[in-house]
Parts: sequence; C-alpha cells; structure tokens
Amino acid sequence: MALIGLALGLLLLLSMASPVFSCNEQEKASLLQFLAGLSQDNGLAASWQDDTNCCEWDGITCSRDGAIVEVSLAFRGLGGYISPSLGDLTNLQSLNLSYNSFIGSLPSELLASSSIVVLDVSFNHLSKVLQPEESNSSVPNYIPLQVLNISSNLFTGEFPSLVWEKTSNLVILNASSNNFQGLIPSSFCMSSLSFAALDLTHNNFSGSIPASLGKCSALRVLKVGHNSLTGPLTDELFNASSLEYLSFPSNGLHGVLDGARIINLRNISYLDLGDNLLIGKIPDSIGQLKRPKELRLYRNHMSGELPSALSNCTNLETIDLKYNKLSGELTKFNFSNMINLRKLDLLRNSFTGTIPESIYSCRNLTALRLSWNNLHGQLSPRIGELKSLAFLSICFNKFTNITNALQILKNSSTLTTLIIGHNFKGEAMPEDETIAGFQNLEFLSIPGCSLSGRIPLWISKLKKLKVLKLQENQLSRALPTWIKNLESLSYLDLSENRLTGGIPAAIVDMKMLKTGMTESHVDTLFELRVYTGSLRQYRIPNAFPKVLNLANNKLTGTIPKEIGRLKSLAELDLSFNYLSGEIPQQLCSLSNLQALDLSNNYLTGEIPLALNKLSFLAEFNVSNNDLEGLIPTGGQFDTFNDSSFEGNPKLHTRANHVYGLAEASSVPILSREQAERRVTFVSGFCAFFGVGLLYDQLVLSKFYG
Repeated sequence: MALIGLALGLLLLLSMASPVFSCNEQEKASLLQFLAGLSQDNGLAASWQDDTNCCEWDGITCSRDGAIVEVSLAFRGLGGYISPSLGDLTNLQSLNLSYNSFIGSLPSELLASSSIVVLDVSFNHLSKVLQPEESNSSVPNYIPLQVLNISSNLFTGEFPSLVWEKTSNLVILNASSNNFQGLIPSSFCMSSLSFAALDLTHNNFSGSIPASLGKCSALRVLKVGHNSLTGPLTDELFNASSLEYLSFPSNGLHGVLDGARIINLRNISYLDLGDNLLIGKIPDSIGQLKRPKELRLYRNHMSGELPSALSNCTNLETIDLKYNKLSGELTKFNFSNMINLRKLDLLRNSFTGTIPESIYSCRNLTALRLSWNNLHGQLSPRIGELKSLAFLSICFNKFTNITNALQILKNSSTLTTLIIGHNFKGEAMPEDETIAGFQNLEFLSIPGCSLSGRIPLWISKLKKLKVLKLQENQLSRALPTWIKNLESLSYLDLSENRLTGGIPAAIVDMKMLKTGMTESHVDTLFELRVYTGSLRQYRIPNAFPKVLNLANNKLTGTIPKEIGRLKSLAELDLSFNYLSGEIPQQLCSLSNLQALDLSNNYLTGEIPLALNKLSFLAEFNVSNNDLEGLIPTGGQFDTFNDSSFEGNPKLHTRANHVYGLAEASSVPILSREQAERRVTFVSGFCAFFGVGLLYDQLVLSKFYG
C-alpha cells in the first residue's frame, strides 16, 4: 500500500544516515536515563556502554554531525516505563518501541516533540491517557508528527484531541486494539489536510459516524470496525471520494446502502460493512465502481437478488454476502466476466435453482461456499475446470447423486476442504475403489445425509486428512481398524450411525490423538472460516479440538483400556451404545480431556476416583448405566450437576452413603442435612490433623455410637 511505502520511505531516508561524529553528552545522558527506567533490558545495557560513542549503540542511528535521528528498539524484550527523556533528543525523527512490554503512559513529551516524524509504540501494555496538560507550555504550536502507531495497547477513556489539533502534518494514525470509548473525534481532517489513514478498529467507540470525515479530501483508508457505532452511513461520508479502503464491520449501523451515494466512492477497492443492521437491496449502481477488489456485506439483513450490474466489477476478488436474506434464482447472475474472483461466500441465504454454469468461468476461484440455501441438482463436471479450488462447501441444500459428486471432485489436486453434508438424502455411501483420489484433502464433512452402507475403504487413502465428520448417517458394520492408518487425523465424529461390534484396540494407534504432534507439512489456513453449530469459527484444521465421538451407535463389548494412551484427546463421547464392563482406570491419564460422556450404556463397577485429577474436565456424564459406589469429590467433580450421575441406583454421594448406614444401624437416624454437615466437619478435622481415618468409620464411632 502506498501509505506504508510512505512510512518506509521516511525510515529509509533516516537509515541512510551514518555516524561520523560522536553523539553529544546531553543526548547520551537522555538515552542512559531511558535505559535506567527499564525493568528488563534483555542485554541492551551491555551494548550501551557509557564510555563508548552512543552513535554506535545498538538501535541508534545518527546523522553525519552526530545528532541522534532514529531510535529503533522493536522486538527487544524491553520492559518498564518509557522515559520522557527521549523527548530531549531534539533531532530525533523516528522512534520505534513496538512489540515490547512497556507499561504506564506514553509521555506527552514524545507526542509534542518538535522533531519526531514517525512514532511507533504498538504492541505494548501502555494504559495511561495520552492527553498532555493543556497548560503545558512545552507543547509547540507546530508538531511535525506524520505517522503515529499506538495500536494494541491498553489505552482507555475518550480519545484525546488536544495534540491532534496541532498535528497539521499527520498522515497515518493507528489506534486500533485498545479500549478507547466515547465519540470518534471530528478534528482529524480539519487539522491536517494531508490526513490519509485512520484505524480505530477494536475499541469501544459509540455514537454515529462523524460527518466531518467526509471532508477528508486526502483520506484513503478508514477502518473503524468492531466498535459500538450506531446510526446510518452518513451521506457526508460518501463525499470522501479519495477513499480506497472503507471498513466498518461489527458495529450497529443501520439503514440502506444508498445507491446514489455509493458511486461517489469511485476509488474504492475494499468495502466492508459486514455484521451490521443494514437492510434493503444491494444497489445496482455498485456496478459502476470499477476498482473494487473486496465486497463484504455479510451478517446484515439485506434482501433481493444479486444485482446483475455487480458482474461489471471485473476486478472483484472476494464477494462475502453470507448470513443475509438474499434470494432469487442464482443462475440469473452471470459470473462469466469475473475472471479475478477468488472467494465467493453466499452462506445462509435463500438462493434457489442450480449452481450457475457461468461460475466455472472464474478460473482463479479458490473458495466457493453455497451452503444453507435452497439449491438443487447434481454437481457439474465443469467444476473440474476450477484448477485452484481449495475450499468447497455446499451443505444444507438439496443436491443429489453423491457418487457423481465424489467421482467429479476426486481428481481436484488443490482441494483441501470438502463440506457436502445434509444433501443426498437416503442415498448409499459409495464404496467404489475408483473414488480414490483427494490427495490433499484435510477436511471431509458428510454428515446428516442418512447414507447407508459402511465407512468406505477409499477414505483410508486420505493421508493428509485431519478432520472426518460422518455423523447422522446410517452407516453400519464394524468400525474399521484402518482408521489408525490416517496419521494426520485428530477429529473423528462417527456418532448417530449404526456401527456394530466392539471398539477396536487399534484405535489407540491414531497418531495424532496419541501425541498431538503435527505432521511435517505445514498446517494450512482454511480459504474461508469454517463454522460449527455452536457458531464457533476455525481458521485452520488443527484448531479443532482432538475428538473421538462414537456416540449413538450399536457398539458392544468393553471400553478398551488402551484408550488411555490417547494423551491429546480433548473430547471422548461413547454415549448411547451397548458397552459393558467397568470404566477403565486408564482414562484417568487423559490429562487434556475436557469432555467425557459415557452415558446410556451398561457400564458397571465404580467411577475411578482419580478422574477428579483431570483439571480440564468441564463436561462429564455417566448417567443411565449400572454403576455403584461413591461419586468422586474434589476437582472438577464438585462442579458437575446431579444429572451427570442419575439413572445409577447403586451410585451415591458420600453424604448419601453415611445417611444409608445410619438407617441400617441402631443409632438415631440423622437427616440428610445433618449427615452432610457432620461428614464435612469430620473430613475437615482429618485433613487438619493429618489423620487418615475413613470418614464412615469415624462418623459411626464418634457421632452415631
């Protein structure tokens, strides 16, 4: 981007300076004062020796006459406070302290410096208000600052304005990822006619968009996403015709997208108004914009058809319209001219018809998502013409002929993500060996199709597969032992099928569940974020939890004790089967386990007490079995509801156990509350004095006799 080039150009000019003369003692003293304020210097003090020329110190650049013009100490592991003494470097033009651990305030002496042009303190822990005192006579009438980056800190309160009113040369301001609140200041462009880039993303700004931003004749980048702005897109905003990048996602903006106004943004290349409350149609006039590369209107309430004029935007690379109310026959839209299109996301709309043949002219398409619409028909062989396609999601439609779809897609060497579930209702899972292919597939999802047959052998050849979701089908027969050969597989969901037989011991040889180590190939990003039913979103396959879900099948036999070797497993669900025998003690070694569901089986014996040592265990269910003995206490077990244990008549809490023994003896029967209080007292007594007596014996002998 040209603006970044400007900043880099400034730094390049500074870096061309070379130290010929020694720095003066006053500037050296200012640097040493800064050094003294550090709580951690990560070896910087060893480099900055008082008896050496400070122009030769690490991170310091001087001009030819020995004046310090640049201090560059990014990524140095520095901590502590930023000393105001740096403001005494009267020739300093660039100060970069980014990516460290500075705390406290940003000294007003730096903001009000009469020499600093580039100031970057991003990615620190600065928290104090930036506003200099109005009575501070050191604030000059002219401040040369052009580039200011204070992003990714902890600044709070309202955004200061005193300094900005005097920064008549300010070009770039990045204050994103802080905790600023209140209204967006309206003085930026009135103070600096050259103001070109403003980033206030990820703050707590509220109110409406300042109309004054429309007067920014040089404004090219405006990013105010992820705040709490309300109101409409003000008419004045569209007067900023120099805008190239306009981004207001995740706010509360409402109203319609004015077609008469939007054409004023003739230079726009990136438009993101996603996750707001916009209504109405996408205006036809948007087709008059010739430069857009990205159009993002996702998560709004926009309706109507795709405007045919949108196809005139031939430079578009990304169209993101997911989660709207768009409708109409998708085939009416002509994609043929959109030769630069790389990502098309129409998730969760109401489009009808078939997949347009014209879309196969978009030869650079890497991601296509048409899920959750009302599309039908069969997949066209022409999809093979998309030689760069890596991500395809067409789930929750009415497509048919899964065998045809897999036969067509198997030869796509670029395909890494395939999500086609909730289609092909009542068909058979193809077992044809000729389907073998998908050599780079990492994510395969075919749930909710009521597919019959068995888990097909061709899946065993998918050596890069990391996530396999085949739940909610009617797959039968035994769980294949070749599952262990999928060395990259870390998420396996085969729940709600008709699988029979036992859980093969070979399943413990699943490499990724044993070690959690990634394969030698680098984990790839999803071309589009993958959403789950809980609205979680994932950007990489390895971000999915390590899961083994075999629930709601017809599995028999015992739970293999070897399952305790799946050390990286986060979720284990074996519920609603016909499993018997005891809960293996080896499950207590699954130290990363977050969810364990063994409910609705025929399990017997006691709950292993050592399960209470699983510190990450947040969900636990053993209801409706034939378990007996005491329910473990301590650790996470103190947080589980009674419903996690119900349906086991022989299973009881420690208080229930004491209460039952009292009923069976000749001593007076205590109430449940009395028994619980006495057990609590005795357990505390034993713990305090280190006595290892059994609770029940002590209660009976001391209190009931």
